Amino acid sequence: MNHVVKLNTGMVLLILLGVFLLSAPAFSAERTDTVHPPVVQLTIQDAIGPATVDYIERSLEKAAQQHAELVMIQLDTPGGLSSAMRSIIQAIARSPVPVATFVAPSGARAASAGTYILYASHIAAMAPGTNLGAATPVKIGGISLPNPSENSPDKPSKTDSEDASKRKAMNDAVAYIQGLAQLHGRNSKWAEKAVREAASLPASEALNLGVVDLMADNLRDLLQQVDGKAVTLNGQTIVLDTAGAPVVELAPDWRSELLSVITNPNIAYILLLIGVYGLIFEFLNPGGIVPGTIGAIALVLALYAFQLLPINYAGMALILLGVGLMIGEAFEPSFGILGIGGTVAFVFGSIILMDTDAPGYGIDLSVIITFAVISALILIAVVHLALKSYRQPIVSGVQELVGGEARVVDDFDHQGHVIIHGEHWQAMSQTPLKKNQKVKVTGLKNLTLTVEPVESTTEEKAYDGL
Repeated sequence: MNHVVKLNTGMVLLILLGVFLLSAPAFSAERTDTVHPPVVQLTIQDAIGPATVDYIERSLEKAAQQHAELVMIQLDTPGGLSSAMRSIIQAIARSPVPVATFVAPSGARAASAGTYILYASHIAAMAPGTNLGAATPVKIGGISLPNPSENSPDKPSKTDSEDASKRKAMNDAVAYIQGLAQLHGRNSKWAEKAVREAASLPASEALNLGVVDLMADNLRDLLQQVDGKAVTLNGQTIVLDTAGAPVVELAPDWRSELLSVITNPNIAYILLLIGVYGLIFEFLNPGGIVPGTIGAIALVLALYAFQLLPINYAGMALILLGVGLMIGEAFEPSFGILGIGGTVAFVFGSIILMDTDAPGYGIDLSVIITFAVISALILIAVVHLALKSYRQPIVSGVQELVGGEARVVDDFDHQGHVIIHGEHWQAMSQTPLKKNQKVKVTGLKNLTLTVEPVESTTEEKAYDGL
């Protein structure tokens, strides 16, 4: 009887285990089906630069990990760096999640680099009252001044070479945006016009000309309109299901925020100068620690920021030369010659430091003037102190001993010891001297004082204080 009970109990347990295993996949599938993939929302509301690239790339990776239905980039930008724009477009192209770019809210714009990103997206949308365009590539490469003496009938002029470079850059930009337009079936003729003629369009005209796919009042309206829309992603057609999708907003994290701050050209410029001056103060006052520590950290951050930004190395060299000349004025006063030259080099280097005309990536003139004025004031103070010390008699050092009075330690004839300013010195005298006799220092050679009696009498009164 006991064997039968044990057998029945084992069979029941096996049956229950089999039912659980068979039903587990069904439960799991049912749970998966009830969770709708989210729509990930990103926001760009500034000039496009290295921090924007970091934000978009890492957000697209997170969206892929969450198996998002769609990534929606809400865009409002005046443009930005060409290198950053191309990196973002490459990130969109290799994204396993469809990307929609939505120019919003009303009053926003997708100018210059923003137009390229809009064309590169799987879905391009605009809110009423927005605009796009003005995608002509800006000048990169600093300031070029024509030199008439370089032109001759036998060789192309410098102006012709510059025009050829501009044409190459223009044709490259046109081909790039046309390729993006053809990839997503949008108006490639207007894309060329936006680059060559810096043309712009409001949202309604952009929709009519086939530049964008749709207009939407807000995000929820956009998700309703794209619901059921088929998009091509990495050679596969995907039908979007966004009508009831939850929206998850991914804001820039601390890393992107920090990168955004230090890659601001004004901040990077200030960090560079803080770093240089901090190290200078540390070298002038060894052991201070604080100036050197702050200066080293600021300098490393500045160098990291500048390697991400398009800088003119001639401008950087002029800034460092200017600082070097001002340091030279501090150590070897030239009564302003080195300092003035350093200030001029510093200002010109600061003006040409940023090697681009992209909006939001120039150094504010007020920042340059502020640091130039501060440097000039420091220079004036150094020159003033140099002139003041030059006019004053020597009051310290071994040279100051000559002309002073000393007291003889013990009787000596020709060579002995004296006390002056509380210090014992070897002394030589042509006249025999008595203990505590007053003597005058007339010379100094090889750390030995030459002295002579102050009075001709051989009997002197002792006194204190020497």
